[in-house]
Amino acid sequence: MKKYLTIIVITLLSFTGTLAQNATIKGKIKQTDSTTAMSGVSIYLDKTNIGSTSNSSGNYIIKKVPEGQYTLVASAIGYHTLKKEISIKENEVLNINITMVEAVSSLSEVVIMTGGVTGIKGIMGSVHYITPKEIQKFSYTDVNRILRAVPGVNIQEEDGFGLRVNIGLRGTGVERSSKITVMEDGVLMAPAAYAAPAAYYFPTIGRMQAIEILKGSSQIKYGPHTTGGAINLISTQIPYEFSGRINLFTGSFGGKNLHAFVGNSYKNFAYIVETFQYSSNGFKKLDGGGNTGFDKKDYLAKFRINTDDDAKVYQSLTFKIGRSNEVSNETYLGLTQEDFNINPYRRYAASQKDQMNTKHSQFSLTHVANLSKHFNISTTAYYSKFYRNWFKLNKVKDNTGTKTSINSLLDNPLNFEDAFSILTGSTSTYEDALFVKANNRSYYAKGVQTIFGFNFKTNNTTHKIDFGFRVHQDQVDRFQWVDEFSMNNGVMNLTKKGVPGTESNRVETADAIATYVQYKINIGKFSATPGIRYENITLKRLDYGTSDIDREGINLSKRSNKVDVFIPGIGFDYQFSESTSAFAGIHKGFSPPGSKEGTKPEKSINYELGLRYSKNALSYKPVIFYNNYSNLLGSDLAAAGGDGTGDLFNGGKVKTKGVEFQLTYDLLATKKQRTINLPISIVYTYTDAKFQNDFESDFGGWGKVSAGDQFPYLANNQLTLILGLEHPQFSFNISGKYLGEMRTLPGQGKIPLNEKIESYLVIDSSANYILHKNISVFANATNLTNKVYVASRRPAGLRSGMPRAFNIGVKATF
Repeated sequence: MKKYLTIIVITLLSFTGTLAQNATIKGKIKQTDSTTAMSGVSIYLDKTNIGSTSNSSGNYIIKKVPEGQYTLVASAIGYHTLKKEISIKENEVLNINITMVEAVSSLSEVVIMTGGVTGIKGIMGSVHYITPKEIQKFSYTDVNRILRAVPGVNIQEEDGFGLRVNIGLRGTGVERSSKITVMEDGVLMAPAAYAAPAAYYFPTIGRMQAIEILKGSSQIKYGPHTTGGAINLISTQIPYEFSGRINLFTGSFGGKNLHAFVGNSYKNFAYIVETFQYSSNGFKKLDGGGNTGFDKKDYLAKFRINTDDDAKVYQSLTFKIGRSNEVSNETYLGLTQEDFNINPYRRYAASQKDQMNTKHSQFSLTHVANLSKHFNISTTAYYSKFYRNWFKLNKVKDNTGTKTSINSLLDNPLNFEDAFSILTGSTSTYEDALFVKANNRSYYAKGVQTIFGFNFKTNNTTHKIDFGFRVHQDQVDRFQWVDEFSMNNGVMNLTKKGVPGTESNRVETADAIATYVQYKINIGKFSATPGIRYENITLKRLDYGTSDIDREGINLSKRSNKVDVFIPGIGFDYQFSESTSAFAGIHKGFSPPGSKEGTKPEKSINYELGLRYSKNALSYKPVIFYNNYSNLLGSDLAAAGGDGTGDLFNGGKVKTKGVEFQLTYDLLATKKQRTINLPISIVYTYTDAKFQNDFESDFGGWGKVSAGDQFPYLANNQLTLILGLEHPQFSFNISGKYLGEMRTLPGQGKIPLNEKIESYLVIDSSANYILHKNISVFANATNLTNKVYVASRRPAGLRSGMPRAFNIGVKATF
C-alpha cells in the first residue's frame, strides 16, 4: 500500500509541476547592425529540453517554462554562441532581445572581402555572401551546386563531382576558372595566378565556412583578374570556446564523406585542427570494369597567439598550414553522340589508365595590429605549392600507322573507324597504338601582402581609406612525357615507358607588384568609393626543348612579356531608406596576358546599376551589367578543346550585357506565433555576349570567328529556385536549377545539333532531423529526377552530368 501511495504522490507532484510550467520567454533576435532580423536561430535553456527557433521576423517564444535559474543559449551556424544567465518566476513573461555577432566579424580585411552579412550593405557593388547556414542546407561537396544560388555565375560541369572547376562571372570564359580571382582567406589560390591561371587546383569546398563573391567596381582590390569578379572562400574559423564538429556521410557509388574539426580559444592562444575526406567509386562504367571515382583527403590547422583583448594595441599572429592529396580516375575522353544516346555513363576502354594525382600544400602567417579604433594594419606572408600529374589518353594510332588526336577522333568517328575500334577495345596492330600523356607539372606561389585601413569622421561625413600592397611570384614547371600502350582485347599493356621531359620541358615564371588605394566617403544618404589598382607584371618562359631533359640550356629558347597598368574604378550608393538603396559603378577590367610575345592583356570597361531592398522576411536585388571588351583573351587549354599549350591569345572586341535578379521571402511571414518558416529564393541571370570582329583563331575551341557570333559555353538564361521548410525539430529543402541551351562553338542563328547543349532542369533535395541539440540525422539527393543531360562536348566528346545520387549521415557538434 505504501508503494502505491508513493507512486500517487510522485504523479501528483509531476502534474502540479506541469501546471506550474506556464512562464514564457520571448523576444526578437537581430544581427549586429541592429536592423536585420535573424531567422533559424536555435534558442534554448541549457541542460533542458526546453527551446525554440526564431522565425523569419526574428521573433521567438518559449512557453511552459518552470520557475528557476537558467542559462539561456542562442546559437546559429556562423555566429558566436551567446549565453545569458536568467531568473524566471511562475507566470512571468520575460522579454529578452538578442543581438548575434557573426563569427567572421573579428577577421581582418586580408581574410575577408565583405565583412559577412552585416558588411554587405557598405559595399558599393554587386556582392554576395553565402552564409554557413546556406552551405549546410545541402552539405554539397561540389562548389558548382553551391554557386547556383548566386546570380551572374557561369559554370561548365566536367566530372560530375566538382573536382575540375570551370567558373566564370558575368560572361567571362569559364575555362578552368582562369578569368576570375580565386582566393582562400584572402590569399590567391590558383597554383600560379599570373603565370598559368588555369586552376587545376580548387580549394576543398566541403571544409569552407562561407563564400564571398564580389562583382563590380569594388573588386579592383582583389586582382589580378578584375573583369568578372573575385571569389573568396572562408575556411572554418577558430571557435571562441572549446567546440568541434563531426559529419559522417555515406551514399551512392560507394561515396564516403568525413568532416571533423576541433578548436578552442584561450586568453592569448587559440587553435583549430580540421580534416575533410571524401571518396567515391564513380558513376561512370568503364568498359571491362574498373574504378572511375576518386579519393581526396584535406588537412588544415591554424594557431593564433594574441595580446589581451583590452591591450592598448591589440595584435595577433595566426599561422595556417594545410595539405591535400587527391587520386582521381578522371579522363578527357568523352563519348560519341551515338554512344551517349545508348549509355551516357559509359567510358571507353582506352581511358582505363587515365588518372590524376595531386598534392597541394599551403602556409601563411598573418599579423594583425589594431593601432587604434581608427587605424589597423594586416599583413600576410604566404607560400603554396602544387604538384599534379594527369595521365590521360592523347592520341591513337590505327592499323595503317596514322596518329589521330582524341579531339578529332570523337568529332568524326566515322572518318577514323579503325582508330575508334582500338579506342573501344579492339586489339591493335601496333605496340604503340595508344599514347598516354603524363601531364606532369609543379607549381609554386609566394608573396607578402599588406592592407592599411584608416577611418575618421569630419562633421557629418565619414571617411575610410584602404591601401594595399602585394609582392608576388609564381611559377609553373612542365616536365612531361608520353607512355605508349598496346590494346589487347580491351586491356591496355604498357609497351614503352616515356622519358620525363621529352614531351614538354619548360618553366614559366611571373613576378608581380600590385598595389591599390580605395577611398570611401559617406555624406548622409550618399556614399562614393573611388579607387585605383596598379599591376606591374613580368612574365618569362624558359623552354629547354624535348632533347635537353637535363636542362643544360643547349637549345634554350626564351621569351618574355611585360605589362604595366593602372586599373581605376568608382562606385556610388544612395540610401533611400533603411531598407532600400541603389548603387552604380564603373571600372576597368584586366587579366594578365601570359608570356607569349605580342599578346596584350585583357581590357574592358565594365558598368553596373542595381537596387537593394531588405526588410524583415523580404529582400531582393535586381542588377544590370554591361562589359565592353577592347581585347578579350582566349586560353589554349586542352580542357577547352585546344592543343593544351596554355598560351593566351588576343580575341578582339566582345560586348557582354546581362541582368541579375535575386529574391528571398518567407511565405509564412504574415503568420504570427508560428514555429514553421517557409523560405523561398529565386535567382535569375540573363547573359548575352557577342564577338564584335572577324578573326581566325588558332585555338581549336573557337576556330573561325565572325562579328555577331555568340560566345560559346554561355547560356542566355539561368534560373534557380530554392524552397525550404524549417521547424525547430526538422528542415527540408528542395532546389531546382534550370540552364538554358548554349552553343559549344562561336556562332549565330540556329545552333547545329553537334554544337549544341540542350537546356535542362536538375532538382536536388535535403532533409535534416534533430535528435538532440548536438546531433542530427541528415540526407540529401542530387538530380532527384535522374535527369540525363549533356554537361559538355569538350574537350573530346560528350560527357554527362551526375545521375541521381543519395547521401545519408550524421552531424554532431560538441
